[in-house]
Amino acid sequence: MRDADGRPVAAGASHDTEAELARLRAENARLAKAEEEWQLEREILRRAAAYSAREMK
Repeated sequence: MRDADGRPVAAGASHDTEAELARLRAENARLAKAEEEWQLEREILRRAAAYSAREMK
């Protein structure tokens, strides 16, 4: 048996366990994407602050 992502699921896993696992995997993917966006924003702000500091001199 496989889950929604095509990963194998243990033979004795209940439907509730499978649904919870799918929900957690989706949440994990959403959080990973959000973290990438935050890292990009942080890098943009870091570069803007460095630019501003150079211009103030």
